Amino acid sequence: MIMNVVEIQKILPHRYPFLFVDAVVEMERLKRIVSVKNVTINEAYFQGHFPGAPVMPGVLIIECMAQTGGLLLLQEVPDREKKLLYFAAVDGARFRRPVVPGDQLRVEMKVLSWRGDFCKLEGRATVGGQLAAEATLMCKMVDREPAAQAATPAK
Repeated sequence: MIMNVVEIQKILPHRYPFLFVDAVVEMERLKRIVSVKNVTINEAYFQGHFPGAPVMPGVLIIECMAQTGGLLLLQEVPDREKKLLYFAAVDGARFRRPVVPGDQLRVEMKVLSWRGDFCKLEGRATVGGQLAAEATLMCKMVDREPAAQAATPAK
């Protein structure tokens, strides 16, 4: 393991219940990263998606991809605590098999291009070697506004 959840939280701003990366198992700086997400019945979304037939929502698999890509990109940003990554686009999203409690989701993200504040990544999520989902993600790095500024009411 290259990075555990404690180390991940030093880089990503996400926290429970919206942190979807449990560990980083492979990484090539500026090129690719592989993470894992252990899917358990204790996830809150399984209460409603779907009772009696729990399936991880596809949008959360995409979010796993985005957070994994964010870990790779934010490694290279010296003032990362002052930055956020926003989705700019999701292309070619395909869901090939359901992801259910007990599965370990393996997410691989590859950098296709990175110019300035924009990055394009190709992602694949697998379970036991079977393709579960794939997508191309584009994101933009933005400045995080200080909490004091964001809380100041407009006049």
